[in-house]
Amino acid sequence: MHITVFGATEQVGKRVVQQALNRGYTVTAFGRNVDSLIDADNRNEKLIAQKGYVFDAKDVFNALNGADAVVSVLGGAFDGADKSRSLGIKNIITQMEAKGIKRLIALGELGILNENEETLLIDSENYPEEYKPLGMEHLKAFEFLQASSLDWTFYCPSNIIDADETGLFITSINIAPEPNSFKINAGDLALSMLNAIEKKEFIREKIGIAGL
Repeated sequence: MHITVFGATEQVGKRVVQQALNRGYTVTAFGRNVDSLIDADNRNEKLIAQKGYVFDAKDVFNALNGADAVVSVLGGAFDGADKSRSLGIKNIITQMEAKGIKRLIALGELGILNENEETLLIDSENYPEEYKPLGMEHLKAFEFLQASSLDWTFYCPSNIIDADETGLFITSINIAPEPNSFKINAGDLALSMLNAIEKKEFIREKIGIAGL
């Protein structure tokens, strides 16, 4: 298995990279500061660190060389002003379709899950106003996924904790998990993402996830 990870130096991305290497995958880690991933404790012939800019079509296209699947855990500004999540995923989708790569795991947030059959949580009157700019970025990313030909999965967690995997978490399809702790370890989120690739789970579905 060869995966390309966008956002590889973020708190989820670096754990996706390490866990994938532990599984024996070849990993192309993409980002502007990926040299930080290669140190004395993480030298691995299966790790390809590729510098690039997610808005650059050629950079993204080249990062997909040899990939069987893609994980996008892009970060960005809290106010969404940099458009990294929406326009970044749009470029990734475009280049994946050009390459003929189908499988994409992408990171969203809780507000994109369904409140009911007709309404998303972001549209609820109880959704915090301060989260709406970020939520709208994730909503736009989700719309790009829906319009694509890819086999995508869109993970929609609440608060991501900078901690390693425990294996103690639950997932749900399209709605928030119950019970919902409103937090998930970055390591557990990475674990679930890689499991979804291996098991071919959650194709073209939004996924809620929470720690136990």
